[in-house]
Amino acid sequence: MTTRNIAYYSIFIALAVISGYLIHFPILPQAPFLLYDPGHVFLLIAAFKFGPQAGTIMTLVYALVFALITGQGGPYGALMNFLSTSAFVIVSSWIYLKKHDRNGAIIGLFSGTIAMTGIMIPANLVITPLYLAVNRDIVWKLILPAIIPFNLLKGLISSVFALLVYKKISFLLNKTDYSFSVTHPQTPREQDRS
Repeated sequence: MTTRNIAYYSIFIALAVISGYLIHFPILPQAPFLLYDPGHVFLLIAAFKFGPQAGTIMTLVYALVFALITGQGGPYGALMNFLSTSAFVIVSSWIYLKKHDRNGAIIGLFSGTIAMTGIMIPANLVITPLYLAVNRDIVWKLILPAIIPFNLLKGLISSVFALLVYKKISFLLNKTDYSFSVTHPQTPREQDRS
């Protein structure tokens, strides 16, 4: 947790919050109340770069800040956002960490999408009735026609975005790191932490 990494994390969290706040739209005609936003794409890219542990921290902060700014769902909304995004981000980045190439990224993104879809089934059945004050049977009837396809589509769209921009952002971060190390030589202790 160097100062530089904390600054990077803050930038990615800010990008996630801003893009999620400004850009959101329905992707399923049968469920217009389920909105896609690209915020978690930035968290995914950051987790690919800095690892799943960093991704978990950023996802938690993002979910809390997003709920505070938008007021969407209150603590229940923050919990749902965290469960959904963290399942996608942690699984995807963990697999990419183990298999650090394009195939690893694709396998990770596919697995992350499945993990997110899987965890949102019980999450919706348990949490949604509490904060929407609806009967669980109503939520159960939405699982197959709405919740499962929504999360699969959400994962697919986010995966495509991440694959398109990850290398470019990673290159910029590496270039920035190189410039920083040239203009601000690290002490031996700082080099051990890098």
